[in-house]
Amino acid sequence: MSLAEARARAGEHRAQRGEGVDPIVAKETARHAQRLAEAKGRSFREVAEEYITRNASAWRNGKHRRQWRSTLATYVYPNLGDLPVGAIDTGLVVQVLDPIWSVKPETASRVRGRIEAVLDAATVRGYREGPNPAQWKGTLAHILPALSRVRKVEHHAALPFDEVPAFLTALRERDGMAARALEFVIFTAARTGEALGATWGEIDLDNKIWRLPAERMKAKREHRVPLSSGALSVLDTARPLALMQDGEPKPDAPVFPGPRRALPMSNMVMLMLLRRMGRTDLTAHGFRSSFSDWAAERTAFPRGVVEMALAHAVENNVEAAYRRGDLFEKRRQLMDAWSRFCRSPTANGEVVPIRAGA
Repeated sequence: MSLAEARARAGEHRAQRGEGVDPIVAKETARHAQRLAEAKGRSFREVAEEYITRNASAWRNGKHRRQWRSTLATYVYPNLGDLPVGAIDTGLVVQVLDPIWSVKPETASRVRGRIEAVLDAATVRGYREGPNPAQWKGTLAHILPALSRVRKVEHHAALPFDEVPAFLTALRERDGMAARALEFVIFTAARTGEALGATWGEIDLDNKIWRLPAERMKAKREHRVPLSSGALSVLDTARPLALMQDGEPKPDAPVFPGPRRALPMSNMVMLMLLRRMGRTDLTAHGFRSSFSDWAAERTAFPRGVVEMALAHAVENNVEAAYRRGDLFEKRRQLMDAWSRFCRSPTANGEVVPIRAGA
């Protein structure tokens, strides 16, 4: 900028000040108006795809990314995809949600949340102004019925806990890695994805502990699982089939490998196994409910110990802030008691004391 240009610019700024206008604020306002003008050409689809790309690395797995793109392509893009992101209002959001709100409440809830997230990102990036038309509180809550009134809660099909020992007896008679993985899920009360993703590097056989890293846990916290005799017997069966290095399973080798030994099995294998066993009335996840029911009805272990064994997040924020331990030794006693129950021919109906020996 030349001296003459600088003097001319300074004169303009002094004139603005004389009119009561802050030149810096005026400059920022002009820039913001320019960004909004440029954003008028940004479609919802473009902003949404940009949002997915930027946030994909923070999501747990590829399935989550695929679900985002699938739900947006199916339910949102046909109505909002080509519209300027700054032009989307509450009426347009309702057009997307209304047809599925009562019919597919779970899907509708996710779709609403994803629209809200995209529009929030658009606002932060200066592509739109004003309140978010997809937010629930204060906006859609006055138009659509609460999901608690329309959602039909469907629990995972679970086996009554008294029938678990007999089921395990039948399961042990079946060959194949899928049967061993399901057996491990039952003994550890773990989620199916946690068990199928287990690697030998997470297994500490000397101390009888399965250490799951935070990135593999739903609550994003490291979780230690005490390995009972039942769980250890499953690992003894699976160990010879692992990829070896210097006589030991490779740390990154899956505990329950698929047809390609370096990769874990699909998350559908347990469901297909149950179908082959003629148990279409059950799900693998439902055995967590069987464990929870058994612990509540047949033992004296506190509810907090059982919840921690299931790796449930602490809902009370104050309690979560003060809880530092993981009740590991009490959980070891609990899982040993569960293992003994599962391996018994029949349920004996006795209450297991808290101080039950290992």
